Amino acid sequence: MSERGFDIRRQTGFNTIAVFCFVMLYLPIILLVVYSFNAGTSIAIWEGFSWRWYVSAWDNEKVQAATFRSLIIACAASMIATSAAVLAALATTRTRPWRGQMLVFALVNQPLMVPEIVTAVALLIFFAIIKVATGYTGLWYLIVAHAAFCIPFAYMPIRARLQGMDLSLEQAGADLYGTPFKVFCRVTLPQLWPAILAGSMLSFVISLDDVVITEFVKSAGQDTLPTYMLGQLRRVITPEINAISTVLLAISILMVSGFFLLSRSKK
Repeated sequence: MSERGFDIRRQTGFNTIAVFCFVMLYLPIILLVVYSFNAGTSIAIWEGFSWRWYVSAWDNEKVQAATFRSLIIACAASMIATSAAVLAALATTRTRPWRGQMLVFALVNQPLMVPEIVTAVALLIFFAIIKVATGYTGLWYLIVAHAAFCIPFAYMPIRARLQGMDLSLEQAGADLYGTPFKVFCRVTLPQLWPAILAGSMLSFVISLDDVVITEFVKSAGQDTLPTYMLGQLRRVITPEINAISTVLLAISILMVSGFFLLSRSKK
């Protein structure tokens, strides 16, 4: 046996397989971005460079309305999901072990384990009952549905941060007669904020990009940007869809990059 041990990078064909996987993964995305600058109406034939479709998307009132609605839902859902995730993370890391703790952990992470279509159908049935009983058909159904789905995405980085924090400072605060709330505000929260911000950013991206749950829960006239794009793909496909997708891609990359940097923060 080699003294260096097993190293997957030294296996025969590893580099070839890795390059092939990256090409298959990123080449379609690169083509999408390139053809968003196509001057013609085709999504497959290059007819010259132009900002035409970005201008068209910017001036499209339906795109503006869907974008504004998506941002409202994503912001509200991420705030609700992050608040719930902080409370759940504190309950599962800053208390003595209690019966049912692992069950709560599994329930919090349920959206990650259950197929999204199942969650969407369940929310559709649940909200349909409420709609019939109350007659209310506003955006709050989408906000609550997105928040419920986003909680585990915010919970995981926050819980990981709490588990990695030194308890000595919190114990010192308690020894100095600090109440649990004051210790949390003055000791725990300043150390926890990078994970909270990272979790909220990840929740925002997940909510902004969601199609399945939105398609099942939304009422008439409540298209978000992803569901608007899905509707357009069923009608006439133009590079305007590429332009909108490129903007969403840029936002997602920025948010995920911020999440990665904040998750690595140790201060």
